[in-house]
Amino acid sequence: MVVRTEIHGPVTTIIHDRPEARNAMDPDSADALVDAFQAFDADPEASLAVLCGSSGAFCAGWDLKYASSLAESSRLNAMLDQLAIPDEGEMPRGPLGPTRLALAKPVMAAVEGPAVAGGMELALWCDIRVMAQSAYFGVYCRRWGIPLLDGGTVRLPRLAGLGRAMEITLTGRKVPAEECERIGLCEKVVPTGHVRAAAEALAHEIARFPQECVRADRRSLYLQHGQSVREGLRREWYNGIGVLSQEGVSGAGRFSGGKGRHGDFEDIGQ
Repeated sequence: MVVRTEIHGPVTTIIHDRPEARNAMDPDSADALVDAFQAFDADPEASLAVLCGSSGAFCAGWDLKYASSLAESSRLNAMLDQLAIPDEGEMPRGPLGPTRLALAKPVMAAVEGPAVAGGMELALWCDIRVMAQSAYFGVYCRRWGIPLLDGGTVRLPRLAGLGRAMEITLTGRKVPAEECERIGLCEKVVPTGHVRAAAEALAHEIARFPQECVRADRRSLYLQHGQSVREGLRREWYNGIGVLSQEGVSGAGRFSGGKGRHGDFEDIGQ
């Protein structure tokens, strides 16, 4: 089984398990990851997901041994046609699996070891990235003439800025975890060997809050991309206003009743 799912209350941990290939992605793995994330998104009891790789590696990118088997042009063209994004309608899965899914719930990447080439693109698809001190990103496919095709050139500049994204992409250099945190490519760095536990702990922390509000604010953060301030404000308003009556009024009532005073996040009375 190349993908395993473990459920701990509201947190679903999805593990890519191809240690013999440092969790490089082949078609079976990509399909299995899509299935796992769609099942998570459809589960009414699940609030957040954590994505990690087994045996000390997040993902070494697209499986180049598989890619080399596509040397016959008809096989390569068939694969490219299958993954091409149409002008309209449903998108196919990404080369790395779930990278084109627009989920309703947050996903965290727990990055141990390499997250390079397509593996970096997979990590950038996640909402939050927790990295081990020894983990690293890098466009390692620069060496082999394989372009970023799974969101890397879209998400990297949005997180790190265009100039930094250009330098990282064109040089293909290793980007260590400490630098990733400094330039906005990850949100937390933890000791090696503890990244999954740290990501799951953060996921459980977020899962304590009213989830419709969590999801609405997450959507608003994405909806403002490329918009004017006015349009961003308008989208934020109409995206979030329904949650105010759904969860916000009852939450205000709990505060009025004495919960969560003085910035206390522990006793919120859900």
